[in-house]
Amino acid sequence: MKYNLNPSDIEGLDKTALPSHVAVIMDGNGRWAQKKFMNRVKGHEKGADTVRMVVRTCREIGISFLTLYAFSTENWLRPKAEVAALMLLLKKFLVSEKQEMLVNNIRFNVIGETERLPDDVRDAIQHTMDATRKNDGMNLNLALSYGGRSEIVKAAKEIAAEVKDGRLSVDAITPETVIKHLYTAEIPDPDLLIRTSGEMRISNFLIWQIAYSEIFITETLWPDFTRNELIQILKEYQGRNRRFGRV
Repeated sequence: MKYNLNPSDIEGLDKTALPSHVAVIMDGNGRWAQKKFMNRVKGHEKGADTVRMVVRTCREIGISFLTLYAFSTENWLRPKAEVAALMLLLKKFLVSEKQEMLVNNIRFNVIGETERLPDDVRDAIQHTMDATRKNDGMNLNLALSYGGRSEIVKAAKEIAAEVKDGRLSVDAITPETVIKHLYTAEIPDPDLLIRTSGEMRISNFLIWQIAYSEIFITETLWPDFTRNELIQILKEYQGRNRRFGRV
């Protein structure tokens, strides 16, 4: 399906002042299901529909980078049945959405400890990444088996190895050195971080990268998050004064 933007949907939104990179902590699938006396997996299935909507909306509006927190390193501690269902849902999503990514010029990427994912899921990820590698309309990044602390530890180990091997001096280590060793080395830091479900924490997500991100918390559970609410958040973002520590 080719995406087409309805101008009435974005009335009042300044397309020249959009965030380049939007990151989202997609929270509330389980609580949404429990409120409706459903199995938690049903919440994740409904949440996948919201993912489709957000990807489509960001692509239509002109967001360059969208990063979605889909599965954290801590999520491996959830019940095995729920983790297995999430992996199956992820694989189905990659297979079903690949054609839309191709049609709408979306490049797909994954950040995180992908080596911990099941083989069939890794195969689906690689297949979709390879198929969309030349697309340049929007970059869709899924954070899978991702943790901000483990990402920084990974970077520290790689930098330490360079120092040990004599390829880098301690005095030459700068913030840019660290950035080169993050999963997001070729991705600009998020301008806007959205978290659904009303929780007031960042949950180990992009700890380094969100140092100066604008943060918006909504009480809405992820499966109930709408296109209109996303656009309203973008409008509020455009009204904020980003000073980056300056006056």
